Amino acid sequence: MAGASPKIIVVLLDGLGDRSYRILNHRTPLQAAHTPNLDCLAAMGGSGLFHASTIGECLPSEMAHYLLFGYDPKQFPGRGLLEAAGFDVPFDDQDVLALAHLCSVNIEENAPVLALPRKEIPWGEKSLETLYRSVESFEAHGIRFGLHRTGLNDAILVISGDVSPHVSDSDPIKAGCAMARVMPMLGNPEPAHAKKTAAALNAYLTHCHQVLTAHPINRHQVEKRLPTANFLATQRAGRRILQVPFEERWGLKGMLIASGAVYGGLAGELGLEFMKVTDGADAGDDLRDRIEIALDNTSGDFFHVHTKRPDQAAHKGDPVLKRDVITALDRGLDNLVAALETRDDLLVAVTADHSTPSDSTLIHSGEPFPVTLAGSNVRRDNVTVFDEIHGAQGCVGALRGDELMRLLVNYADRAMLKGHRLGHEEKVYFPSRYEPFKWADPSDSNSL
Repeated sequence: MAGASPKIIVVLLDGLGDRSYRILNHRTPLQAAHTPNLDCLAAMGGSGLFHASTIGECLPSEMAHYLLFGYDPKQFPGRGLLEAAGFDVPFDDQDVLALAHLCSVNIEENAPVLALPRKEIPWGEKSLETLYRSVESFEAHGIRFGLHRTGLNDAILVISGDVSPHVSDSDPIKAGCAMARVMPMLGNPEPAHAKKTAAALNAYLTHCHQVLTAHPINRHQVEKRLPTANFLATQRAGRRILQVPFEERWGLKGMLIASGAVYGGLAGELGLEFMKVTDGADAGDDLRDRIEIALDNTSGDFFHVHTKRPDQAAHKGDPVLKRDVITALDRGLDNLVAALETRDDLLVAVTADHSTPSDSTLIHSGEPFPVTLAGSNVRRDNVTVFDEIHGAQGCVGALRGDELMRLLVNYADRAMLKGHRLGHEEKVYFPSRYEPFKWADPSDSNSL
């Protein structure tokens, strides 16, 4: 296609990939779902498989998105930082931010063992608010802790002072496992600060357990032989790291359309415009509305349309439910298919960020998942079905990391010939602005 570069729309079906289940006749939920629109998109373009890192590596959503957008994992700022930024929690750039939540532990052999994880604490707003407030501040070893509740049983822990994010988690996530002692990570670049941070955090968690155990709400629960919320679990600490803006990295003015605060935080850190949307009763209607925002917008080049529904369904442990959610989402792709059939100014990719098994002890799993690209410039292969199996037969092949973004820039006719340099930095895209040539005066030493 000659002329203006097409608008890029990436539809991201979070946690779409899965495993095969007997209840679905040994098919994945995606294979078992009714997906005429996804299949039509596959028939209109080229298919493949994708993994944002290394096959077999189990990625959380925020890391998978960060890598998908083409960023270095060594520069990842941490889930705690992204959640804090997304929820507008006040913090300084040098603070460490960690996810935190109340959980229930039993004391076995003088050690706390996780009895009820975060989502299983059966308490209401008022009780949780009171308990969170009872442990919202603490100081140890010159390090200050501030707990900011962001949801029913979710919070951000702001750690201030001579601190480091290079510390381990206290939360094992799985019930029946001992809570973990926080430790400085081996080989980290700031060992003294990490050691001090770990010691202070262990002191704070000890304080939290003591305060929560003695709290009247928990004492009342004990009297009634009901579970208590008597421990604060922490995980995924991070700190702000200055990121290369998305537009500078890819030459694309981008927008991220999603409902989750973590995606707002990620968008803010990478310089993407964030369009916050809400999740309604119908997953397909939600997706259609988000795609319409991307189709109608005339001010951007790149639109990332996100839905969390497949991942949420998988976490309920029901492959049939996930199949039905995928079927509903497919209905929301009708206008996108129609637009591709009538417009030459669109380049579309449909994929996921990771696989989420509907029946496993794993939170996310490491299998690759399908990706389909469609647009005027995209090679068409013989694949006419969008799923984990047929994707492997497509001409796109197996994509890793930033290769999806590179391929999109390529198909948008924005890619730079390797080794061709305009300006002081080599780009993966042809820059729209660079310093024009000026006649030089050989006698002017300042021009050297």
